[in-house]
Amino acid sequence: MGGLIYYSSASGNTARFVTRLGLPAGRIPVAPCERMPQPEAPYVLICPTYADGQGRGAVPKQVIRFLNDPARRALLRGVIGTGNRNFGATFALSAGVISAKCNVPALYRFELAGDDNDLSRVRAGLEKFWGTECLTMA
Repeated sequence: MGGLIYYSSASGNTARFVTRLGLPAGRIPVAPCERMPQPEAPYVLICPTYADGQGRGAVPKQVIRFLNDPARRALLRGVIGTGNRNFGATFALSAGVISAKCNVPALYRFELAGDDNDLSRVRAGLEKFWGTECLTMA
């Protein structure tokens, strides 16, 4: 199976989800002065949304910084979005933005730290995704 990279703010919702997911993952740091992970294999990105009412700022600046590196961006294979359903149309908007900009599929969306159903769906989805990816990469 491929890797996971994620961003989680100080609230820690995404980090809690990734910890409960139980899969190896690299974390994009909150502080710009900290070292970025350098994936060496294809990965799926898990990204929360921080947008204003118009959808501006949906992708965290640190995630943009991470993806602006061509070597890291080249290994991106999919994105999972997270957010708060209270924000309506901007819920998990970061997944759609990254999907469109990087030409990768938005694989799933979940709210806040997710629930047990989200965990099982993401695990199963990633297994299936990585199992079929080798068939589509040639």
